[in-house]
Amino acid sequence: MNLAAINKGWLIGCGLLFALPVLASTHGEVEPPQFDVERLAKQRYWLKLGHYLPQTFGGYGGTVDSAEFYLAANGKYSPQQELQATIAALYQADDAKAQQMRCAFPARYTWLQQQLGQAAELNCPELLEWQQALAPQGLTLVFPTAYMNNPSSMFGHTLLRVDAKEQNRNSELVAYAVNFAAEPDGQDNPMLYAMKGLFGQYPGRYTVMPYYRKVREYNDIESRDIWEYPLKFSEAEVHRILLHLWEMHHAEFDYYFLDENCSYQLLALLELARDDLELVNQFPLMAIPSDTVAALAQADLIKPPAYRESFGTRLLDQAQQLDPTLFGAAQLAKQGQYPDPAQYSDPQRAAILELAYEWLNFELYDLGLERDPTARQLTQLLYQRSRIKTPSPFNPVVQPEVSPERGHGSARIGGGGGHSQLQGGLLTLEGRLAYHDLLDSQQGFIPGAKISFLDTQLSYSQQQHWQLERLTIVEAMALAPSNQVFDNAAWQVQVGFDRMPNKAELDGRWFAHGGYGKAWGETDGLHYYGMVSAELSVGALTDQQAVLGAGISGGVLWQSVPQHRFGIAAQWLALTSGSDSHNAKVTASWHWQLATNWALRSETGYRHWHGDDWHGGLTLYHYF
Repeated sequence: MNLAAINKGWLIGCGLLFALPVLASTHGEVEPPQFDVERLAKQRYWLKLGHYLPQTFGGYGGTVDSAEFYLAANGKYSPQQELQATIAALYQADDAKAQQMRCAFPARYTWLQQQLGQAAELNCPELLEWQQALAPQGLTLVFPTAYMNNPSSMFGHTLLRVDAKEQNRNSELVAYAVNFAAEPDGQDNPMLYAMKGLFGQYPGRYTVMPYYRKVREYNDIESRDIWEYPLKFSEAEVHRILLHLWEMHHAEFDYYFLDENCSYQLLALLELARDDLELVNQFPLMAIPSDTVAALAQADLIKPPAYRESFGTRLLDQAQQLDPTLFGAAQLAKQGQYPDPAQYSDPQRAAILELAYEWLNFELYDLGLERDPTARQLTQLLYQRSRIKTPSPFNPVVQPEVSPERGHGSARIGGGGGHSQLQGGLLTLEGRLAYHDLLDSQQGFIPGAKISFLDTQLSYSQQQHWQLERLTIVEAMALAPSNQVFDNAAWQVQVGFDRMPNKAELDGRWFAHGGYGKAWGETDGLHYYGMVSAELSVGALTDQQAVLGAGISGGVLWQSVPQHRFGIAAQWLALTSGSDSHNAKVTASWHWQLATNWALRSETGYRHWHGDDWHGGLTLYHYF
């Protein structure tokens, strides 16, 4: 055999050896791509795709609570096993099943293809139809302000709006909104709803719906102002977020009002825009909606907001622009007595009819008026207004100077000193988990509202020992002033611990307090209120016996300038423990807001139970 023949045979043999794996693959299973699973399972983006968080004693845990979201049996607690199961599902030999899984988890598949340096080719008609309906180009974070009549909305709420291409202010109402919310049992009363929500007893899910439905719910029915913050995400980053949202169609979470709530889950979704974006790790304990908006601002992810005033805000603003004569005529027009052209000028008639229409339309939702006759009256008001050829005489509602993310932080710590008649000199330490009280700066918050969780004060007295002076577990107070348009109710609920005079010393008690009444005046000026109040107390102060009290409470608030607020609060409750026994308190306070997150507060007061105590102090607060 010559050398040429040997070389030719060797080349043919080598070619066959190299061809064997290829030939085998055409008759057997296709080998999936090779990934470094151990390394990729630790990647930040993979952990975000699986909603994994570090556990206290090591390892990870997923926050999604529906089993079908994780493909591995232990996928909720093992990012590596979940990644192995995902690769096996997305790159399986059965092409139809592989395509089905890729369409169910397009964000995971796109990310894995990127690790291979390849583009993801998705053949998913339903996903494509969904994307075309959304026509996404940008995202806007929407923040409806607090709603005091619903325990789950007392801190406000956040959702996303998907901004379509060539969208303007008029067409954005028909854009789509992404909402995350609890799905409660419709039979639960508000108190049970609040308690179950605190302990994660409701499922939470993402939903996509037309934005105008949420505007109607928050802006019109609940009369909540809305702030809209355009997000600084590119179109490609919006695409990454929405791919993962598609994966969350069937994902379910245990919804907690204070931490794993709407705002927390939206931050977890927004993190998917970029590999290095970290947002949720800033909220290990609580995710107050206004704080999450502030976190996006600190990360330079939001643009200046647009303001969408509520139905009630616009109605009150228009009423305040009219003089009393025209306001009275609007009340009559609302009842069908239209203004006489011989008595009023065209601009005056236009103002009367416009206010009457807004007012009646508001009452249709707020008071639940009968729809058909109310609709006919609204149509008549519009017809009467259309006959007057003059522009609207009302000025637009002025946007508040301070938006919610620029207000003080929701948590607070403080330190100071003071003196008590029964305790002598004191050093005090304070802490509050959330959120806002009547003397805090009102800028960025709902004026005339108080919401406190775990507001605690410790004191160190001349007897050289620390003791608990005050613990407010929860307190909510709404003091919306009644006015010519709205007949608002004022109310207060408080549960906690404090110390009251018992002859020559202070003794502790646990109590539950409630009040109902009215408030008047202006929240940014002179503001005052009065309530009928009741209280239940038990503890060392009452010899461990339950003691009821009933009486009155009230107060005055005055704001000279936004940085300075003064307050006087008082109560007198007759007690069931004796004819000469009563619970009385009077407190005078001055609050000086030094900067957005720093304040100085002085306080002096008197309290009585089975004895008397005068006290006063000065505290420096830091909000964060």
